[in-house]
Amino acid sequence: MVIWVTGLSGAGKTTVCENIVRMMKPFVPELVLLDGDVVRDIFNDQLGHKKPDRIRQIKRIQRLAKELDTQGLVVLVAALYADQELLDWNRENFQNYAEIYLDASLELVQNRDPKGLYEKVRVGEMKHVVGIDIPWNAPQNPTLAIKMTDVETPHSVSKRIISAIPCLSTRLASATQDG
Repeated sequence: MVIWVTGLSGAGKTTVCENIVRMMKPFVPELVLLDGDVVRDIFNDQLGHKKPDRIRQIKRIQRLAKELDTQGLVVLVAALYADQELLDWNRENFQNYAEIYLDASLELVQNRDPKGLYEKVRVGEMKHVVGIDIPWNAPQNPTLAIKMTDVETPHSVSKRIISAIPCLSTRLASATQDG
């Protein structure tokens, strides 16, 4: 199973996915997280942030996810770039696939700006930012779209995702009944 979580930088992908892992790992020991920033770091950040580099980065994550999926792991992916062709590839190549879209407005993520990314853009220190000078293409047909707001907490978003994914929700329900 591959659960692909996408949204703009600052939408909460990493925070929500890390929360899901904390909540579910005791009940789903085969759950692993592939975070786009971590994968980029593993490869020594050899790629830039222009569109071709972003596509190459997503293809790396896809190949890693596919390999882990074939080994029977539940792969939770937190990835920024959401080109429709790449998401279509996911649907065609992952046997059991769920796509989660954390729908956060540009204004919201700019206000959050946990990495200082949007501030760097504002002062002219950074280019090639999705949603600013690289178009953001929201997923066209996600399994679940969650409208992110200032009142939505990572915990509540995580619970909504867990409830929408049968392999997670059934394991949690079973553990709760047994415990």
